[in-house]
Amino acid sequence: MSNHPSPPVPPSPVPSRSDVITRLRRAGCVFAEDEAELLIATAPTPDALAAMVARRVVGLPLEHVLGWAEFSGRRVAVDPGVFVPRRRTEFLVGEAIRLARRTGDGRGTVAVDLCCGSGAVGVALTAALAAVELHAADIEPAAVRCARRNVGAAGAVYEGDLFAPLPAGLRGRIDVLVANVPYVPTEEVGLLPPEARDHEPLVALDGGADGLDVLRRVTAEAPGWLAPGGHLLVETSERQAPQAVETFARSGLLPRVATCDELYATVIIGTRTG
Repeated sequence: MSNHPSPPVPPSPVPSRSDVITRLRRAGCVFAEDEAELLIATAPTPDALAAMVARRVVGLPLEHVLGWAEFSGRRVAVDPGVFVPRRRTEFLVGEAIRLARRTGDGRGTVAVDLCCGSGAVGVALTAALAAVELHAADIEPAAVRCARRNVGAAGAVYEGDLFAPLPAGLRGRIDVLVANVPYVPTEEVGLLPPEARDHEPLVALDGGADGLDVLRRVTAEAPGWLAPGGHLLVETSERQAPQAVETFARSGLLPRVATCDELYATVIIGTRTG
């Protein structure tokens, strides 16, 4: 047996910025330069950077590789298998914040984030509002774990189907109810980018035959949970908006459509008038 110490293992070479960009471009990443900067800035070691680049080039969403997403000016954790918050949903948040600020009577705002995913919407609400009682829920266990990390002590996150896990004491008290429901028609899920259809939960994407199944379920129950003058906000597509408006009206909510051309976002807002 030799008594000579083993030679030290040389450190892994640091992947250069140009190498990272080249690999990302070859994998089809449209914004290779921007992604390279984020990966390099996030990776704690050269080995970690190499592993992150390898995960990205085989198709994992950038946010799952980084472990976070930028949303409404904040970083929120996004774990593997959790729906990645979309930039267009920042419009939904902005509309919810504007409405919440008009409800104040000294008691603060009671807000609920259904289909919360990572909890990004709820986090944005708590960051923007001076006083908010936040409740969030999702049916996906991985999403609930992620949302609890993001929301922390700022609110409560429940696991279950839509309204089912919410405390009964919220009935008739909710000022702002945001529901980022799935609204992709079943037959169109296969047309989504691979990052979404292969790595995000189907339950967060598939909205049924016409994409409005979950919206209908939320809208049917919402009036019983909203406070008088409270608002339900649901993101949908421009194509689906007319049918969604009819659904809101049938449920007794006063509907209107808000749009943002820059973010290509469409939000249906329904107000409880009684």
